[in-house]
Amino acid sequence: MDWSIQEVARLAGTTSRTLRHYGDVGLLAPSRTGDNGYRYYDQTALVRLQRILLLRQLGLGLPAIGEVLDGERDDASALLAHLEWLRSEQRRIADQISSVQSTIDKLKGGEQLMAEEMLNGFDHTQYKEEVVDRWGADAYASGDKWWRAKTGEEKAAFLAEQAALAAEWADAAARALDPAGTEAHELARRQYGWLSGIPGTPGYPAGPTKEYFVGLGELYVSDERFGANYGGTEGAAFVRDAMTAYAEREL
Repeated sequence: MDWSIQEVARLAGTTSRTLRHYGDVGLLAPSRTGDNGYRYYDQTALVRLQRILLLRQLGLGLPAIGEVLDGERDDASALLAHLEWLRSEQRRIADQISSVQSTIDKLKGGEQLMAEEMLNGFDHTQYKEEVVDRWGADAYASGDKWWRAKTGEEKAAFLAEQAALAAEWADAAARALDPAGTEAHELARRQYGWLSGIPGTPGYPAGPTKEYFVGLGELYVSDERFGANYGGTEGAAFVRDAMTAYAEREL
């Protein structure tokens, strides 16, 4: 089954012109073109469009979206990463809605406002104490300054890169690859490169130290918040083992 360009535009809340542009720049090719010149899209094309729309919500430009899609061949794994991000946003927005509603109710009732309740869901520094405890105040300050200086599009691109890499890790773990093998080694190299760009990381700017890189892999396993990014405990264990193997070979 396929759908005409007009049907897809209506369902996606966009325009036929936009869909044609996606096709012209090589981002979303139609599955077929009719004798009348109309473009039609099948299920595979709609899955790709869904991913494009999600990445657009993250603030990525079309060239960056193309790079992300080209680097993720497994649609299901990639969408799992997108889904986790959406759930995280859902939780954050739910906290903000609850916070604002509580403020409205208390203002109407003449009740005392509590700062903790008013600002719940708005604080991006909620892990400050944890970072300081683990890696020191300088590490937090450097990373916080670096993040605040980024534009919205730069932040979105960084998060998209993280999501894409996490999806590939989860896929590799699901395929039970050798954590010391070539493919896992390449993923670990990319993980190392991604971390290398974050000020405050021990070893910055040359790259994470061996101790930090191996220790971070252990943290992925021991802390379920991190493990969730890699498909749970088993996926996180695969990432840890691959990072350890990479560190022993390269660092």
